[in-house]
Amino acid sequence: MRVAIVHYWLVNMRGGEKVLQALCELFPNADIYTHVHDPRATGTSFEHHEIRTTFIQKLPGAKRFYQNYLPLMPVALDRLDLSGYDLVISSESGPAKGVTTAPETLHVCYCHTPMRYVWDMYHEYRSNAPWYKQLFIPPVMYYMRRRDLASADKVDYFIANSRFVADRIKKYYQRDAAVIHPPVAVDDFCVSTQQEDYYLLVGQLVSYKRADLAVEAFNRSGKKLVVIGEGEQLGMLQRKALPNIVILCRQPFDVIRHHYSRCRALIFPGVEDFGMVPVEAMASGRPVIAFGQGGALETVQEGVTGRFFSEQTVDSLNEAVASFEKDACYDSDIIVEHARKFDKRMFKDQFMACIGMLSS
Repeated sequence: MRVAIVHYWLVNMRGGEKVLQALCELFPNADIYTHVHDPRATGTSFEHHEIRTTFIQKLPGAKRFYQNYLPLMPVALDRLDLSGYDLVISSESGPAKGVTTAPETLHVCYCHTPMRYVWDMYHEYRSNAPWYKQLFIPPVMYYMRRRDLASADKVDYFIANSRFVADRIKKYYQRDAAVIHPPVAVDDFCVSTQQEDYYLLVGQLVSYKRADLAVEAFNRSGKKLVVIGEGEQLGMLQRKALPNIVILCRQPFDVIRHHYSRCRALIFPGVEDFGMVPVEAMASGRPVIAFGQGGALETVQEGVTGRFFSEQTVDSLNEAVASFEKDACYDSDIIVEHARKFDKRMFKDQFMACIGMLSS
């Protein structure tokens, strides 16, 4: 069976790329198609696969400013000839599923999320853009929304990474989706008996992940918070943080694993489609204090592997932390066992079972 995997862009190694790695392990002879590829960012992760880019790769500054070329990406996908493949898997949270396949080709879309900037985060994206971009965003996003709806019709079968995303696929595309949670390499993490007196926040420092809320809350409480990540809010958070907050910027995996295993708990204040970070913390035996919406509701078990706060406010988060400290009684072994429900082996077994059923 000839297999092609279409991934939106390969310019970093985050959650979507971990899914792509697992898919490549399942299909070691698959060809990868993507708009932009930066080998310095992905290292040797996909070196055994043929990687083919669209014409976006050749545009000025594409590896850094690829999102500026979003309106051209549907056109770029139209130029890909995938007629020789038996199975096409699109890895979607940006323009990837809009490829045209042959009638006999099975096209399965693993959807991390319908494009946020086109759908549910459109107004936030527009309001945060510079004034000169705000002039062009409405017509461009209208065009992108129309193309996104048309591309959904090219998919034979949707798989969502969470029930939260499956509901959004139903709302925006009017399509049903199976749910297969993304893979977490649980055995790559370790449990430490040396717990230290600090909380941890890990992730991209962008507005919707709400690292600013965590910094404000810990500024007020005076408790120690370690922040690991990079992004557009980094400078602002560094200026705002008081001495009890340590911002480590981007760190290698060994440093992140160390902090996962030794923190009191992970702080997870945003609304995520799934959210691998809480599962990674739980794979390290540590509980999670999360905002009670989105994918966290599917990964964190109240009172067993963590607790939720109900509003994205400083008071609500600090009340959850105080309550956690007052009555926390969490068993690391139980937390790790819960995390194993999201292990990479589970993802692979479920995905192959789904492909087998669709191919039969």
